[in-house]
Amino acid sequence: MPSIFSRIIAGEIPSYKVAEDDKHYAFLDINPVAPGHTLVVPKREVSYIFDLSDDELAQLNIFAKKVAKALEKAVPCKRIGVTVIGLEVPHAHIHLIPINQESDMSFSKARPAADADDMKRIAEAIAAEFKA
Repeated sequence: MPSIFSRIIAGEIPSYKVAEDDKHYAFLDINPVAPGHTLVVPKREVSYIFDLSDDELAQLNIFAKKVAKALEKAVPCKRIGVTVIGLEVPHAHIHLIPINQESDMSFSKARPAADADDMKRIAEAIAAEFKA
């Protein structure tokens, strides 16, 4: 059975897409830790990030860097925090979270998504800054 992320990539489940290339997909987290919290995933479904080949892992990180640079321009913050937890969905993914202090990375702050208009506005702002 495909993961929820594979279903999002396939367009079966809607998402607030911010960037995409032939091997990767980036979209807003629906339970964001902070506005602009973005997930970056490989299109090939692999449960554990360290099961990706070295080349796939490198490409995923390079794509995530491009998304982070766009996110940084679109959402005011000091830095983009990066984390890989990998337990919540069996599909490798990187969390990019706009932060102003270390405590901004706390997943205990995760909350239901902002309203659809805010999510759409944030996704469009990041996408506008993304350079493939």
